[in-house]
Amino acid sequence: MQSQGPIFVGLPHLGPILFWLFTRYSVTDWCKGLRTLSWCPPYKTVLLVWTTIYSLMGYASYLVWRDLGGGFKWRLALPLGLYAVQLPISWVVLMLFLGAANPGLALLHLLLLYGLVVSMVLVWHPINKLAALLLLPYLAWLTVIAVLTYRLWRDSLCPMAQPQPTGETCS
Repeated sequence: MQSQGPIFVGLPHLGPILFWLFTRYSVTDWCKGLRTLSWCPPYKTVLLVWTTIYSLMGYASYLVWRDLGGGFKWRLALPLGLYAVQLPISWVVLMLFLGAANPGLALLHLLLLYGLVVSMVLVWHPINKLAALLLLPYLAWLTVIAVLTYRLWRDSLCPMAQPQPTGETCS
């Protein structure tokens, strides 16, 4: 790996690091209380998975950059432009999901992010197959987070949709 490799791997972590610095004392109970889901992953697990995903994504972007000749060339505009657009959106999703407790807005951003990552896989595959494959865990994680976010959003709109002792449901 050239000297630029660690920069590519580290860049995606800037957003989560800043997010953690500003919210580290306020998100520990992010999935507790009325909106608890039995399959909701612990906060530390979420952070560990995002850290892994960001590292894989950063390395994949390095592979694409390297295989297209590096530097700042026009042929890098689409593959790394998609990456540059989706990266801050992924940071916003993380903030909305964990910090702002706004599952509806997080779900909209997740759908946009999912489309961007699918586009990246399709564009990166002819350039570097490994780079495209390294994005598949990202898509899997986005699927899990989207389902979880949808449930949190639905339950916030319709609290009666959660299991109730009386058996009453919201239609």
